[in-house]
Amino acid sequence: MTTEGRSAHILDVLTTEFGDAIALDPPAFRRKFRKMAASPFAFYRGSASLFYADMTGSFADEAFLEDRTSRVWIHGDLHAENFGTYMNASGVLVFNVNDFDEAYVGPYVWDLKRFAASVALIGYAKALSDETIGELVARFSQAYLAELHGISHGGDDAIGALTLETTSGVLHRVLQQARLHTRVALLDVETTIENYDRRFTVMEGRYPVDEETRKTVETAFLDYLTTLPSVSEVEHTIKDFALRKGVGIGSAGLPSYNMLLEGHTQALENDVILYMKQAQVPAVARYITDEKVRGYFKHQGHRTAESQRALQAYADPWLGYTTLNGVGQMVAEVSPYSTDLDWGDVNEPEELASVVGDLGTAVARMHSVADDESSHDLVDFSTEDAIVSVIDGDEKGFTAMLVDFAHAYGAQARTDHQLFVDLFRNGRLPGL
Repeated sequence: MTTEGRSAHILDVLTTEFGDAIALDPPAFRRKFRKMAASPFAFYRGSASLFYADMTGSFADEAFLEDRTSRVWIHGDLHAENFGTYMNASGVLVFNVNDFDEAYVGPYVWDLKRFAASVALIGYAKALSDETIGELVARFSQAYLAELHGISHGGDDAIGALTLETTSGVLHRVLQQARLHTRVALLDVETTIENYDRRFTVMEGRYPVDEETRKTVETAFLDYLTTLPSVSEVEHTIKDFALRKGVGIGSAGLPSYNMLLEGHTQALENDVILYMKQAQVPAVARYITDEKVRGYFKHQGHRTAESQRALQAYADPWLGYTTLNGVGQMVAEVSPYSTDLDWGDVNEPEELASVVGDLGTAVARMHSVADDESSHDLVDFSTEDAIVSVIDGDEKGFTAMLVDFAHAYGAQARTDHQLFVDLFRNGRLPGL
């Protein structure tokens, strides 16, 4: 494809994906696109739609796929920065995949390829050689396959977790940092005490809500409670509401509501902050034609919450869904125990290899959780057995496929970033 042809392709994909939303809030998308323009990796993060257009277009490849492994529950945006810590429902700090907004059902290799290309972009930005980048992707692949084989032979009872007890090095430090966080510290930043009770602090990007909006959000909240495991009556009490807009590179222009809840007691230090945000159609959904998948979800909020529950063992106990003015919403806690993996702190090949190995293990566990032994019936077979079977002993060929893809698509993404910058700065993106 010529340079002009590729530019036209990028323009077409981004316009199709974001055109309607751009028309609703052009300034939000100017901010989003300026963030994407900052680096090839930032562009890659914000352009999942282009990645999936390529997965079904110029980079389409059916290797190591068949009917079952083409309909595995996938993360949908598995790049290297979508990993971090959370406190699970059992009260254990876990390092795992996070941010399930793009999760769907599709070919499992799309997750692996999206991650592999992100490693290539990070490696290039750190001035690593192609050989070293290839070794990192191979380490990820080998860890993924080893864990998958272990689960296939040991059953779902063999699925472990990356915790303070089972990690070392970089990931252990991230978990230790998360352990230092406290609910009180989060509340002190986000709230203030007035008349002996907490209220949201006035700050940039957060706005008060009027009484009519408050009632509408509260009605949606009551519906959300029906999607949760039981919580105490005290935790049904909303103390305050606030409106947020466009939090994060993927949420341009979208409203989000914060709710401050009374905690499990009336003590002020255990209050809980929830967010209710409009869920979007995942980029990958445009390229999946399976009607069983399309018809499974009530709305995008339901899809997001169900996907996270499927892919994440012992998910956030506050995770649920509802509708607001007829639009699907996801609801979850603003957790004080969330710490993302900072790749700026990981630079040497040995450390990078250790980290990507652990992430390969985490991804294998994620894919294995969401199958016939989980609480849903959308994927009604053992994913680990199906993937092991389709690879059929060709682990070397599988790893070589991922390494080759990482190099090829990493180079494509770097080129695409420059083409995108030129489109944007020359006013060729409609509506901006």
